[in-house]
Amino acid sequence: MNAVNTVDTVEAVNDVIRVLLADDEAMIRAGVGAILAAGGGIEVVAEAGDGREAVSLAQAHRPDVALLDVRMPRLDGLAAGEEIVRTVPGTAVAMLTTFSEDAYVARALGGGATGFLLKSGDPHELIAGVRAVAGGAAFLSPKVARHVIDGFGARRMGRGVEARARVEALTPRERQVLGLVGAGLSNPEIAARLHLVEGTVKAYVSAVLDRLGVKNRVRAAIVAYEAGLVPDPD
Repeated sequence: MNAVNTVDTVEAVNDVIRVLLADDEAMIRAGVGAILAAGGGIEVVAEAGDGREAVSLAQAHRPDVALLDVRMPRLDGLAAGEEIVRTVPGTAVAMLTTFSEDAYVARALGGGATGFLLKSGDPHELIAGVRAVAGGAAFLSPKVARHVIDGFGARRMGRGVEARARVEALTPRERQVLGLVGAGLSNPEIAARLHLVEGTVKAYVSAVLDRLGVKNRVRAAIVAYEAGLVPDPD
């Protein structure tokens, strides 16, 4: 099920993906930075040791991706992520942590993050996640995605009725775009699939988020999944 988990590499708009890395442990920052550098096409342009510094550096450097640890001094990563989403809208936020508790995931996604990665995950997963959120897609670590799916699965029938009612307000094309967002496709991939220009897809996605009243693509993907709009894999 790919409604909230994109595992395919997504090309960033720019040749090099610029990343802000925030973690209160210097060794973790060094290790994560080395993994990202090894992936090619990713550059760590700034490092922060706490949440407040992360917000300031994001505002100064305007990176493509802010990769934030959840637990940091002065300001935790969840609050820092919300502030970055609010003040640096061109920066995608992804959480990087050893914790996958539902409360963390729910708050991160509700605050506008589009990625949630585990430090215990495969290095290739980390690289793929950064590329995915930089390209406008959503990415959850497989273990995190399982939490989300299981949590929503218990309430799926009731929520499905609600979701289907919500998508009734969308046009047929908007529902088609929403289904592809739910499948984890980025804007360029949706454009190629539907034979549209990328700018048109971006406009459709913005309209869908607005009409559904959701903050980001992850929330839209969940609605698509619950409404049964996600197409089967090719």
